[in-house]
Amino acid sequence: MKVLVLGGAGYIGSHAVLALREKGFEPVVLDDLSRGHRAAVIGAGLIEADLTAVDLAAVLKESECGAVMHFAALSQVGESVSRPDLYYRNNVAGGLLLLDAMVKSGVRYLIFSSSAAVYGEPSRVPISEDHPTAPVNPYGATKLAFEGAMRWYAHAFGLRYASLRYFNAAGAHPDGLLGEDHRPETHLIPLVLKAVLGDCPMAVFGNDYPTYDGTCIRDYIHVCDLASAHLLALQALLAGEPSSVFNLGTGRGYSVLQMIETARRVTDHDISIQLSPRRPGDPAELVAGSRLAGERLGWRPRYPELEDIVTHAWRWHRAHPEGYPA
Repeated sequence: MKVLVLGGAGYIGSHAVLALREKGFEPVVLDDLSRGHRAAVIGAGLIEADLTAVDLAAVLKESECGAVMHFAALSQVGESVSRPDLYYRNNVAGGLLLLDAMVKSGVRYLIFSSSAAVYGEPSRVPISEDHPTAPVNPYGATKLAFEGAMRWYAHAFGLRYASLRYFNAAGAHPDGLLGEDHRPETHLIPLVLKAVLGDCPMAVFGNDYPTYDGTCIRDYIHVCDLASAHLLALQALLAGEPSSVFNLGTGRGYSVLQMIETARRVTDHDISIQLSPRRPGDPAELVAGSRLAGERLGWRPRYPELEDIVTHAWRWHRAHPEGYPA
């Protein structure tokens, strides 16, 4: 089966493309390369186009794709606060164009890259799928809005979907084929490793949270484990399983200071810290309850250890200090 991978030149999407090929699927990537990288598309055709400015129904028909994986969302929390217009236009309006195209072309299966940001500030940890959703930023709000649209389109038009709410995507392909290269970079692990490569201080935003060392706690999930979950979700839908929402994480949280200490061990470099004020909208602790993905999809993280995640990321960043080539 051919699978259209929207945003397949991005961090998680490019890893999903490799995972699809390994399982015998034929991925077709659509990406405008505004934030993705041509060099990250390995073993798949690339359609360079904007999700909101292309005839997606025609793309689906001409490519003969039978399913869609949707990673083509803007994803920077701070940017979403200052430019909600961009986020609603791309993540919600663009998503509706996709749903309409799927209905028009008769493609029924959709795997959506969602986020733990739909939960907002959690009232309990670990967070299960039945936790109340109350996003605290436009990014999370747009993810939740599209989940709602999928649910109603499924009810009205027979679409089948899996929405994967993952926590902190991290790491890189163990063989060094792919890595994380956002511009600007906002994720903790690559920022720490860039601090090592540049011999500069690492900013820590807030040390007064109600956690054991005062810094934020997050559940880091290896990007290859996320890719495998997308494959399992697709296979489940193809086998007749109902539409569902799944959390993806390891169920273990690590503080910012723990992450920095792990990076010190992996890189064998000292990392100086520069304390900065809290960033608006950063919850103190986000840890996943992923029992449902294990029970329904048979999903288990292959790389649950933080040291493995950082080691794989360090391997890629050390080999690509400037990121992907232009």
